Amino acid sequence: MLEKYKINSKTSFKLSFHETLEIKENAKKSLKKERKKLADIQDAMYAEDKQSVLICLQGMDTSGKDSLIREVFKNVNANGVKVHSFKTPSKVELDHDYIWRHYKVLPERGIITVFNRTHYENVLVTRVHPEYILNEKIPGINTVNDIDDNFYHNRMQQINAFEKHLVENGTIILKFYLNLSKEEQKKRLLRRLNKPEKNWKFSAGDLKERALWNKYMEAYEDMINRTSTTYAPWHVIPADHKDSSRYLVAKTIVEKLAKYNFSYPKLNAEEKNRLQDYKSQLEKDS
Repeated sequence: MLEKYKINSKTSFKLSFHETLEIKENAKKSLKKERKKLADIQDAMYAEDKQSVLICLQGMDTSGKDSLIREVFKNVNANGVKVHSFKTPSKVELDHDYIWRHYKVLPERGIITVFNRTHYENVLVTRVHPEYILNEKIPGINTVNDIDDNFYHNRMQQINAFEKHLVENGTIILKFYLNLSKEEQKKRLLRRLNKPEKNWKFSAGDLKERALWNKYMEAYEDMINRTSTTYAPWHVIPADHKDSSRYLVAKTIVEKLAKYNFSYPKLNAEEKNRLQDYKSQLEKDS
């Protein structure tokens, strides 16, 4: 069922071929079941202590990334999941290469880390706003005229190599693009304006970025085409119906991780005998 959302690295990806609206029956109820499974999987993965998980979430403003994280990982042990949201790079971050700030918060073994916006912002936002690249002070890049498609394609190859290195060293990577329609984004932005408790989430910058919608779609399509790999494929999830998108992401994560058959460490005979000794001592303790 879920294979249709995974982008095949050997075929040409067209964003227009993918639906933004898909309503799953009983999505809320189904999500509850999946997140319980996810909690059990993470618990066993933590005990096994061999692999980690990196979840990458991308999508336009209002695509539902924040609420999806809250709902999908609700049952996971708070010590077992970490979330990092990447905003405009700080001065310190700009004094390092563009992947540095992501690399230093990667998950340790046994942990699920969620990137809410990711290292892919460096080939998405910067492609729509190439002037941002100048803040990185890259030798040989002095004006936006020095930045062309080859610059971004080379950066995508670097990202592929970065992810391959992670996978080969025990990190499982799952990447999701929340595919929101422009019309649904309009409704959600209006909701932020119409509901006083949501006003704080609205920014005038949202409208400026919305005006660049087509450029963002072109950037996403090219990026997904070039960075959906066999070891770290993209999944394009219809995002116009939040309950369904949350369920689809949770289901995909659970199905992927279940294949690893994480297991709790088994004790040898000597260790088991010690447990019996400890149990006897406690039972005799007055």
